[in-house]
Amino acid sequence: MDKPGSPVNKTMYRGIIGSLLYLATSKPDIIFSEGLCARFQSNPKESHLKAAKRILRYLNGMQDLVFYYPSGDNFDLIGYVDSDYAGYLVDRKSTSSMAHFLGSCLVSWGTRKQSSVALSTAEAEYVAAASCCAQLL
Repeated sequence: MDKPGSPVNKTMYRGIIGSLLYLATSKPDIIFSEGLCARFQSNPKESHLKAAKRILRYLNGMQDLVFYYPSGDNFDLIGYVDSDYAGYLVDRKSTSSMAHFLGSCLVSWGTRKQSSVALSTAEAEYVAAASCCAQLL
């Protein structure tokens, strides 16, 4: 949150966020950062615009990275999970990140803010693991 910051043009900011939302389908590495920027569309400040432009600069430098899905017979479904304890500084809630692989191919990913406030890193990891398992079912 940036209460004392100077406001920016809402239409331009929303256009940038809309473009980032479109790109998020093929670039899973920007989903969390783009989601944070999208939360401030109603009253964007200068710091939010700087964060959105930083994501655009990152994408400009990563143009050569692509997904590669090799053919093979390994169909093990594996889920990986991580949490950031109290990572969202506005309300001190933890965030969960997950990735699901079918063999060596990434088939699903996601990041979300946990609905409850965790009291420890172990609890944040447990909530993230339960969310990942629920996605696999």
